Amino acid sequence: MTVSVQISPEIEAQLAANARAQGVSLEIYLQRMLEQEANTEAVTPKPLKSSYGVLAKHGPAPSLEEIKANRAEMFRGFAKGDEDR
Repeated sequence: MTVSVQISPEIEAQLAANARAQGVSLEIYLQRMLEQEANTEAVTPKPLKSSYGVLAKHGPAPSLEEIKANRAEMFRGFAKGDEDR
């Protein structure tokens, strides 16, 4: 079978360089590459596991009011330390 494919000169040059590095012609190099690809089993990627619920073991998230109260408590004396200097 003969197939004609239009590729950019840059890609052609890279493929030719790869073929020379293996000591074969461009045609042989492309034929081997296509045969290898055709003989490779199509591997379907394993579906990714959802991360939904990963933090569920830590209980429910704090409410906005709890976050605000915690933040106010954390920073209550933050600026007061500079007054003594």
